[in-house]
Amino acid sequence: MSPAMIGTLGMVLLLVLLLMRVPVAFAMFAVGFAGVTVLSGVNSAISLMASETFTLASSAELVVIPLFILMGNVASATGMSSKLYDAAYAIIGSIRGGLASTTVIGCGGFAALSGSSVASALTMGQVSLAEMERFKYDTRLATGVVAAGGTLGILIPPSTGFVIYAILVEQSIGRLFLAGVLPGILLLSLFILVITVMCWVKPELGPAGPKTSLREKIVAFGHALPIVGIILITIGGIYLGIFSPVEAAAVGAGLIIMLGFVLRVLTIKTLWVALKNSVVTTATVMLILIAAHMINPFLALSHIPQALGAFLGGLNLPAMAVLCIMLLCYLILGCFLEGYSMLVLSMPIFFPVITQLGIDPIWFGVLAVVTLEMGLISPPVGVNIFIVKSVAPNVPLSRIFIGAIPFWLAMLVALILLVAFPQIALFLPNTMIN
Repeated sequence: MSPAMIGTLGMVLLLVLLLMRVPVAFAMFAVGFAGVTVLSGVNSAISLMASETFTLASSAELVVIPLFILMGNVASATGMSSKLYDAAYAIIGSIRGGLASTTVIGCGGFAALSGSSVASALTMGQVSLAEMERFKYDTRLATGVVAAGGTLGILIPPSTGFVIYAILVEQSIGRLFLAGVLPGILLLSLFILVITVMCWVKPELGPAGPKTSLREKIVAFGHALPIVGIILITIGGIYLGIFSPVEAAAVGAGLIIMLGFVLRVLTIKTLWVALKNSVVTTATVMLILIAAHMINPFLALSHIPQALGAFLGGLNLPAMAVLCIMLLCYLILGCFLEGYSMLVLSMPIFFPVITQLGIDPIWFGVLAVVTLEMGLISPPVGVNIFIVKSVAPNVPLSRIFIGAIPFWLAMLVALILLVAFPQIALFLPNTMIN
């Protein structure tokens, strides 16, 4: 049996294991270890398991994951992240659909603290769904906003998705963080535009909230200033070249812990809970990355990436057409696979083709992450949909999916704009001061 056939059978087995609900890390590890054993012998597989695990675990760049996760967990556990929501609500909550727009802005702000889509959807769902229910918002709009707004956590830096992509394809984490800023703002703006149009066409979807005075607006914004300042310091420091992404993560986590103690909203017990949650999340991410580094050599030995590259090259299609085919594959796979799993599974196959075609890897990373976001609210998996369902158990799952459709279309518009105008993603990285 040829290596390519063994590789194909391995991929089929992997899909079968995933459909059987085997955890993705264990499924990838089992297929990768078995595949390397068949193609290169059990000694090679054991040696690879030891060396790849040590190499990955000793990578200094990975420190950004636990530190940014800790930053988000502390902000959430102390209630500091809700200050961003309160400030946005005080400013625009009184207009029609304002509470939904506030939720989107709050999700964007929390995303800039946590880097996690699941954490953004869960936290903002707990904060905002009850308020939207109190003001008679349609449940489709309310739950759709939270599910879609939560996806900003994987795009707006610091993004765990960008960190994983950077490690998989050996790209700059700092450049990827900066590349996500303008696309994140673009997507957030499109979400607000969708809400505005929907509430203009059907006012009953999002009634206006109570008006706030100028003084109340100023006070609410003042309460959010420390959190805004931390965000600006971490992201701005990377852009200005003051510190690296790893140092930015340490500065951000340290500042928010210090702020919590100064404001007396963080106790030793609360910090301990945040630390434990951060360890669990980090261990989950690390396990997936280690498993990915087991399956990547198997794919290389099977020559599947080379065969795919030769096949696409033989079609004589322009680079843009090949790129669109890859993005279409992501959109389809996003209906069935969890985002990070899709990223680690696809990069060993797609990235060599991207390199061969001369496509900017930073630009492709942003496009890939946007398609992963779309998968977070795509049926039947839609991780964020189920997160919102856990917060709003009385809302039928079908209504949440229906409520997310307009925002999925907004993501598609953003993806088309990013493909047509690469500088939206590349402007900040290309002007970064080294």
